[in-house]
Amino acid sequence: MLASAMTMTASLPMPAFAQDGEVVYNRGNDTDPSTLDHHLTSTVAEGHLMRDLYEGLVVQDATAEIVPGVAEEWEMSEDGTVYTFHLREDAKWSNGDPVTANDFVFAYRRLQDPETAAPYANIHYPIKNAEAINNSEMDPEELGVVAIDDRTLEITLEGPTPYFLELLTHQTGLPLHQASVEEHGADYTSPDNMVTNGAYMLESFTPNDMIVMRKNPEFHDADNVAIDVVNYIPFEDRATCLRRFEADEVLSCSDIPLEQMDYMEENLADSMRIVPYLGTYYLPVKTTKEELSDPRVRQAMSMAIDREFLAEEIWQGAMVPTHSFVPEGIGNYGEPAVLPYAEDDMLDREDAAIALLEEAGFGEGELSVELRYNTSENNANTMTAIADMLGNIGINATTVEMEGATYFDYLRSDGEFDVVRAGWIGDYSDPQNFLFLHESDNLGFNYSRWENEEYDQLMSDAESETDLDARAEILKQAETLLLEEVPVIPILYYTANSLVSDKLVGWEDNIMNVHGTRWMSISQ
Repeated sequence: MLASAMTMTASLPMPAFAQDGEVVYNRGNDTDPSTLDHHLTSTVAEGHLMRDLYEGLVVQDATAEIVPGVAEEWEMSEDGTVYTFHLREDAKWSNGDPVTANDFVFAYRRLQDPETAAPYANIHYPIKNAEAINNSEMDPEELGVVAIDDRTLEITLEGPTPYFLELLTHQTGLPLHQASVEEHGADYTSPDNMVTNGAYMLESFTPNDMIVMRKNPEFHDADNVAIDVVNYIPFEDRATCLRRFEADEVLSCSDIPLEQMDYMEENLADSMRIVPYLGTYYLPVKTTKEELSDPRVRQAMSMAIDREFLAEEIWQGAMVPTHSFVPEGIGNYGEPAVLPYAEDDMLDREDAAIALLEEAGFGEGELSVELRYNTSENNANTMTAIADMLGNIGINATTVEMEGATYFDYLRSDGEFDVVRAGWIGDYSDPQNFLFLHESDNLGFNYSRWENEEYDQLMSDAESETDLDARAEILKQAETLLLEEVPVIPILYYTANSLVSDKLVGWEDNIMNVHGTRWMSISQ
């Protein structure tokens, strides 16, 4: 999932407890969503919202463990290709309609319908016929998702998929209220029209200010939902969220101003949460540009980047340097592949980078690149530092800032750039969720527009391999090839950096950084 920047808000939110006694949670979020249509969402910030508005077949609890959602139980066939989900009788939509198996059939077909143009459609490609449908080769009705009856859903896969249940916790696995979507079309996400089945329902959305959600009285576990109203407030300036946090105007910030790390460690140490996170901060390079099409040029740029400096000085220890794309500790893998110069001295790396550039036909000052990034101080400081590092090997680098709300749409639509900042947060703990980004036909996330038949074949081979150890080896071959060609330059692993009030009970640190409001309460 995309790691996004934040958008500033200027209005003053309400206090943590409303005067009428309702429990209100003012929650700092990464940015405003570009949409509330969960088939069109792609960022972490949007994922936070969807997690509160909807409930899938399975969900992640406070510790990110998979627990029953709309499905109270399920079974898998012996060959691992057919899942049968049994839906709870008390699952309802916010308008009182029952949640049925057909709501999932409708949603999953819509996700694959080419007319929807869902950027995340390929996350469901393990489902039988999904890819063919998304490529207009089959009709949506041929998707391997069938309602046996109102409370029984059968999903058939192309082959065994060890991460399938985790995949269903993603927003692409959520149902849709068919009647609302068909009646209102694109306007089904407006507060007056939106029908959801999660712990909360949408009350209002004021861009650049606040998204208000109210507890859904029809939610099957409503009696155990302690917070009545959650106000999602977007912050571009992390320091602003810090000030609001200290004033007790927000109870959590989804990120922290790293330039004030010393201050926070001295004054807010008990509120700081810096924990491992399944994510990679990286630089896609537009490989279709003639001057950047040579892997030697891209490798030289990668060699010149001092990742330790970025992690320790720019990010103040809130990031971890990496020479791998797949994060360490991910499931079904082992140790990731590593760039061969990871342990080399920086001066030696710079000399080797200059030599590579000369081999590729570029002398000192003969190559210029533009480093583009989405708005945030941390991103700006990172790209400025990288520009200086590239200057050490004779590359002229300049930086360009873009507003966060449109940034990833620009990258997905093959916008004009040389090198950009991107981040990916794992939707499930499996290397496929990181390596699939670079498949040739993944135009939604293959920002570099890199095409490599061998890589695509390795990813295809991994899909059909049922032995987990053999599959891990195939995926590692793919990552090794990725690091040889470096269409994307991995530089940092994420940590989840938050401020959490001691009044907020139930926020559990976890590697997925998922924190559904339904699991929390507020103490006075």
